[in-house]
Amino acid sequence: MAWRLALPLLLFYSPILLCSSQAPQVQDNDPSKLFKSASEMMSLRKYDGALGLLNAILELDPNHSEAYRQRATVLRHRCRHKEAESDYNKFLELKPGTASVEKELAQLLQAQNALESAYTQSDAGEFSKVLEYVNKIVLVFSPGCLKAKLLKAKALLALKDYSNVISETGFILKEDEDNLDALLLRGRAYYYLADHDVANRHYQKGLRLDPEHSELKKAYFGLKKLLKKTKSAEENAAKSKFRVAVEDYKAALAMDPDHTLYNVQLHLGLCKTLVKLGRGKEAISTCTEALSIDEELVEALSQRGEAKLLTEDWEGAVEDLKEAAQKSPQDMAIREALMKAERQLKLSKRKDWYKILGISKTASAADIKRAYKRLALQWHPDKNVENREEAENMFREIASAYEVLSDEDKRVRYDRGEDLEEMGMGGGGGGGFDPFGGGGGQQYTFHHGGGFPGGFQFNFG
Repeated sequence: MAWRLALPLLLFYSPILLCSSQAPQVQDNDPSKLFKSASEMMSLRKYDGALGLLNAILELDPNHSEAYRQRATVLRHRCRHKEAESDYNKFLELKPGTASVEKELAQLLQAQNALESAYTQSDAGEFSKVLEYVNKIVLVFSPGCLKAKLLKAKALLALKDYSNVISETGFILKEDEDNLDALLLRGRAYYYLADHDVANRHYQKGLRLDPEHSELKKAYFGLKKLLKKTKSAEENAAKSKFRVAVEDYKAALAMDPDHTLYNVQLHLGLCKTLVKLGRGKEAISTCTEALSIDEELVEALSQRGEAKLLTEDWEGAVEDLKEAAQKSPQDMAIREALMKAERQLKLSKRKDWYKILGISKTASAADIKRAYKRLALQWHPDKNVENREEAENMFREIASAYEVLSDEDKRVRYDRGEDLEEMGMGGGGGGGFDPFGGGGGQQYTFHHGGGFPGGFQFNFG
């Protein structure tokens, strides 16, 4: 029964015993053995343990020059430059003129100055220069400098090199998994890569360690608010509450204009909603924003084409929709929109007979006759001797317009969008009505019954 009573105590002390068995077996009052153990720890990069032993040596022997040198190396490695400088100077007091230590001291001062310059450049927003100072000097002479590593990660984040931010902070967290600055920077990198779930996990871990950390709280609640507003926009759009959805999308976009990899989808959602509202000009603008972020986004291209249809930019619509159809040949909706745009473009290039006669599309037959008679008299070639060629051309246009619009069947087909000119109807082409009978400079006579309505007779010579 005694061993059972002793078991809990054994379990409690076993980790301590294990750690003791792994620690260097040295005499506390033997500086030479302590120094040997410190050197072994340094070779294994166990700098914190080495620093403790070196402190103990110098308490026992304040004139142990090599301990000062080794401690200076550890302190320099950790970027504790002022303390390292003091130890190097102490060594040189004990052993003046040691060239190797003088060189190390010079390197230390170079690293110290470079780190100060890096902070200055960071404050000035010169992040590429920050990386130069940190990579080429600070981390060369002080490879374990946590401040320099964090400053490097901040510069990479500012330069939008998110993959390298993740890599650099990964090394820091491997050494110190609870480093709040590294958790924040790594979370932000994932956030800007639009990997919000992973970003959120980093923020939450940091806040569990320090619930009042202001930057972590700002990042966490900012992301939460963004996702909530996005969800609201999508839900309102799905419920056909388009005006509310537009305001939600705009509010979400305003939260972080730099979040481009995520905002491209917000721009697309806003564009689609604006198209449904018939707000073509705004839709074109926001779809163009999406394409400036991702030029291969086919849906943004097709939606911009739809928006251009709303603004009657037929050529622009055809251009966008044709490109979208080439990139997504199986999308029937895009193909149908392209056909519509091509048809509208074709219609836009045909002659507007209503405009030529100066009447509305709802004009009655009587309105058409009155407009025709008035314009025929106005552009009578005999009344326009000085600009006879122009008058003859205008007269042909007026006659062609009357030919189509005075015929109920042709007018219906024209209004439906059929190309009557291709069919030889209107425009004086191929079987169409030509008031000059097919020749210039000849005698032309028009009598009511086949010419002008209302009994008019014109003789052109």
